[in-house]
Amino acid sequence: MSIPIQYNPRYPSIEDLRAKAKKRIPKFAFEYLDGGCNEDVNLYKNNHELRKVEMKPRYLIPFEKANLKTELFGYEYDAPFGISPVGLQGLMWPKSPEILAKAAFEHNIPFVLSTVTTASIESIAEITEGRAWFQLYHPAEDRVTKDLIKRIDAVECPVLVILSDVPSFGYRPRDIRNGLSMPPRMTLQNMIRVLKRPEWALKTLINGQPSFEVLKPYMPKNLNLSQLGKFMNDTFEGRLNEEKVKKLRDLWKGKLVIKGVESEADVETAIRLGLDGIIISNHGGRQVDMGQATITSLQNIAPKYNEQIKIMMDSGIRGGADIGRVLSSGADFTFLGRSFMYGVSALGKKGGDHTISILKAQLTQVMEQMCCETVHQLRKNLVQ
Repeated sequence: MSIPIQYNPRYPSIEDLRAKAKKRIPKFAFEYLDGGCNEDVNLYKNNHELRKVEMKPRYLIPFEKANLKTELFGYEYDAPFGISPVGLQGLMWPKSPEILAKAAFEHNIPFVLSTVTTASIESIAEITEGRAWFQLYHPAEDRVTKDLIKRIDAVECPVLVILSDVPSFGYRPRDIRNGLSMPPRMTLQNMIRVLKRPEWALKTLINGQPSFEVLKPYMPKNLNLSQLGKFMNDTFEGRLNEEKVKKLRDLWKGKLVIKGVESEADVETAIRLGLDGIIISNHGGRQVDMGQATITSLQNIAPKYNEQIKIMMDSGIRGGADIGRVLSSGADFTFLGRSFMYGVSALGKKGGDHTISILKAQLTQVMEQMCCETVHQLRKNLVQ
């Protein structure tokens, strides 16, 4: 049964949550969450170009009720959006992945756990009763890959998401200034910023310094910060190729999705290799500054391939109206990352439930204006 849509009226938009989060967490954590790479060109373009998508309302046709339920990979979710994988979630707000996983489970939407976040595969699987997806940063060693897949198989993870857009990490000036390049630096300036956010500091003290919980079994004991950067560089080789994808397809018997695809050539490769879905994404504008907006990539890809593979999108989506725009442009499903992290950073334990609720309310209102009883009907309202 779907839970009722209820949210805090003091924060009725994602922008309200962003503003609250900025005041509640240290500057280095907020800028890690909020920023893009280089000059933020693609970060801006993602949302700006998405907002240009227009839809045509319909009023004088039969209409019963908007139904957000959406089937994906043989499972019916209560809404056509999920929570994107985000690294270092516990840095923004303690226990963020656990909070968001619980909210996703209660609202029956997918939560995607990142390899480099701050909760373990096993703890998130327990919270979601095995419904969470897992995003894999490609390990350099086969033994780590095989063990990670063994762990997600053991908890009956339904979908493995492999990441294609990190052959190198984006150049992020804010993170470099703030000491969040690996290893992180707790400078005097950062310490002052922490003291200005006493609630965040207290919660972090109570819950402990965030760490890479997924990777703990593979990390040397007593690893200090000066060694952490080398460990991460040695553990992952981000660049995928056909041979690596083939190996993963052979290893993983569940649904396999590739995230970060933006070219038609890569979509055709994914189809040829037997993948089940793609997530069109540019890592929220955090990797490449001169690429296309994700909505542009979607508009080029969806008409040609939507009968051959499930097409999803993230990056640039900030509210329910944006979800409507993306679905009308041909996507089967959507994911949001920053929006949920703004919510949990602003409202703590209530942030996940609140964010899901306002997205549902906003998307429902869009569907009612368009006279769309199902989310797939939104495509007929797109202004070409």
